Amino acid sequence: MGEAKRRQSKLGESYGEPERIFPWLPITKQQSEAFVTWSSRGAWAGIVAMIVLWFTVRFIGPLFGWWTLAT
Repeated sequence: MGEAKRRQSKLGESYGEPERIFPWLPITKQQSEAFVTWSSRGAWAGIVAMIVLWFTVRFIGPLFGWWTLAT
């Protein structure tokens, strides 16, 4: 008997289904990997947005304030 047949006979009806992280938690390993990927992208997007906002408030805002006083 090959390994695949042995595994199929051991798992029964759940053979071929995605593997779960915990038996009681309905989240598969692929879903958890996708969550980590998307949350990392979201974190980097937030960091970039914070840098752009800081640059705007710190440099561009005072520049426009000075420019309106000069004219």
